[in-house]
Amino acid sequence: MTTLSYMSEVRWWPATQGDVFSLRIRELRTEQLGRRLDILIAGCGNGHPLELERVESRITGIDEELPILRAALESRGDLDARFLGDLRAAPLLPRTFDVVHVAFLLERVRHTELVLDRMVNALRPGGLLLIRMRDRTTAYGFCDRALPSWLRRLLWSAFAPQGAVGPLPAVYEQVASREGIHSYCLMRGLMIAEDYSGSSGPALRGPHSRLARAACHAVERLSGGRLPATRDEITLVIRKPQNHFARLI
Repeated sequence: MTTLSYMSEVRWWPATQGDVFSLRIRELRTEQLGRRLDILIAGCGNGHPLELERVESRITGIDEELPILRAALESRGDLDARFLGDLRAAPLLPRTFDVVHVAFLLERVRHTELVLDRMVNALRPGGLLLIRMRDRTTAYGFCDRALPSWLRRLLWSAFAPQGAVGPLPAVYEQVASREGIHSYCLMRGLMIAEDYSGSSGPALRGPHSRLARAACHAVERLSGGRLPATRDEITLVIRKPQNHFARLI
């Protein structure tokens, strides 16, 4: 099986990335002859609604059971159904969704591959898996996962932009990296159609963004360039194949 990967070092803001995902969803709706699309948003407590104008859809949201996420979720009016709790036990039936949008979730949950397996299992053949996640192999990702939780809580109010949801857990298992997610897709028979790098870390958009960027550049220098400071986010458009002989979980 051939895995397609188109990579570009672009700096995208969240609104732009949302437009790319929305465009792919509208294209999928055309492929499905305009029928209603069933969409799962995993990480619905920490993200922006998709732009789905003129797309008939039913949207289900799932996320961890955390007070700060519950408060954020109550402000969303785009969800038809929702679940907060252990994502390994989320009520996801096989092949029930046309689109699964994973929004900054993979870097903050444990048992990441098991959680992702359940979401891929809930995706119909030919469906889209849309992922945005923080990359553990960047300077920003290193700082996020290396800081003690008490220090992250202390710094959040000073560094995060107004309205940002957090601080959220920083787990960063191996799959929360470009190499990790590519390996995962290869093992599951998923095709990566688009792969982009970006920069959108909350601290890089907050009131002390210059200090945050200086810290990231320092980490890049100390790591000998292994942890780049110019990007911190991965955006992926992934297809679950129609081929019944492919490994479908």
